[in-house]
Amino acid sequence: MFRFGLLGSGSSGNAAVVVSGKAKILIDCGFSLRQLQRRLEQAGESLEGLQAVFLTHEHTDHVAGAGVLCRKHGIPIYGTPGTLQNLSQQVGNLPRAIPFEAGDAVPIGDLEMASFSVAHDAADPVSYVVRSNGAKLGFATDFGHASELVRNRLAGSHALVIESNYCPDLLRNGAYPPQIQQRIRSRQGHMSNQDMSKLLHHLLHDTLRTVVLVHLSENNNRPELAQSMAEQVLQGHSAKLYVAAQDAPTPFFEVGP
Repeated sequence: MFRFGLLGSGSSGNAAVVVSGKAKILIDCGFSLRQLQRRLEQAGESLEGLQAVFLTHEHTDHVAGAGVLCRKHGIPIYGTPGTLQNLSQQVGNLPRAIPFEAGDAVPIGDLEMASFSVAHDAADPVSYVVRSNGAKLGFATDFGHASELVRNRLAGSHALVIESNYCPDLLRNGAYPPQIQQRIRSRQGHMSNQDMSKLLHHLLHDTLRTVVLVHLSENNNRPELAQSMAEQVLQGHSAKLYVAAQDAPTPFFEVGP
């Protein structure tokens, strides 16, 4: 059994914290150090005991605070070579950057961080499956296509964090220019509410306990739309559903069969 929470999720910053008996890690660090500390405090946590940050990809909303955290607190930053080599100058020097190949599994305390490739417009993006003593968290955000690899890696998760970025109608009728709309809709872009619901339907099983929808667009989605799509899939199932917000942390969720 371990637990996790989202410190915020969206285009203005992303970070998730995972805590077990012997480990504490972040997945992504898209907030300034001050903002990260504030959000951890709001969630009832702190930087004390933090052992690592695992990056999904190099986009600023996922890495903005990684450099300062690494340099000021000596926290190692894990990422694929493509991610680490393509970090912006804003991140700065990472004295403890640790590369791994997509598909590798990295042990941290009693956690196993198993990476897998996803389709996104970044150099070498990954998401993660987090395991500990038989408990499994599937974490999949910032990808435009749920490949067979993605479905296989997430299968059997007791908790799922899944992107539900946009509503196609809101995107089509919104203010974004056609080229940006195409990027978002592409197989290297983001997951729509409909994409999320299809993936969730595929991953549904009896011991799924928690589903958290993340990375909702503030311009091209509404929390109630994403929630409704997921509720249709979960109808009659005991899994709890939560929609993460940009401006505040979620509660902590326990992961276990």
